[in-house]
Amino acid sequence: MVDPTTSTGTGSENAKNHFSKAVEEAKAGAQALAGELTSECKTRSGDARDKANAFASDAKVKATGYAEDGKAKASQAIVGLSRLIDENAGLIDEKVGAKYGEYVRSASKTLADAGTRLDEKSLDELSEEAREFVRKSPGLAVGMAVATGFVLARLFKGK
Repeated sequence: MVDPTTSTGTGSENAKNHFSKAVEEAKAGAQALAGELTSECKTRSGDARDKANAFASDAKVKATGYAEDGKAKASQAIVGLSRLIDENAGLIDEKVGAKYGEYVRSASKTLADAGTRLDEKSLDELSEEAREFVRKSPGLAVGMAVATGFVLARLFKGK
């Protein structure tokens, strides 16, 4: 006959050993899986970061190109407005007087100079000048922004 205490004790120990081995294997498997997942996450986050950096770089290049085009068009528009005003200065001389014609010519020259300065400066220089203006005169800057917004709203509201 088999002694129940001995077989139970041996069966219990065997079960404990099997359970301990299973727990150790599960821990090892979990650690290996965690390592694989961490590696995969690092790889994917690196890829995403690279893609985001490439996208940001492309966006910056395009934005700079659009800003340069806008600066050139604004400069051309200012110079064109200056010419138009200058061409009509004679009419103002006739209708209102020579004194006012000179005011118009002076304004025309100021606009032409502003257009030329705008064309000669880089975007970085213009940006720094704008920042400096806002630092020195924040109230005036806000007022100009509000006035510009109002004018643009009126212009686009009619369309």
